[in-house]
Amino acid sequence: MNQHPVMTLDPVFRWLDWVIATYGLEIYMVAVWLSPFLIGWILSGGFWRRPPRRWRMRKLPPIIRQAKATPPPLPPIVARKSGNEADEDIQAFAI
Repeated sequence: MNQHPVMTLDPVFRWLDWVIATYGLEIYMVAVWLSPFLIGWILSGGFWRRPPRRWRMRKLPPIIRQAKATPPPLPPIVARKSGNEADEDIQAFAI
């Protein structure tokens, strides 16, 4: 018996030639119609895409309610007192 690789695979090559000669057109048409789906699958991640995570029962963190703090009182407005009220309006923006 000949152990040469070409002689060993000769029946496989003959069978492959027969399949292509008999069903070549159908194989070609299937390949053409499936190629857009294959390209889309490859571009969306293919085998590298992570599998979807399973829904696990997750323990929710405790809800801590914070009381609203009241702001501190505003500081008093210090203004000079003058006799003229028109000056007082102008001076209020200068301080």
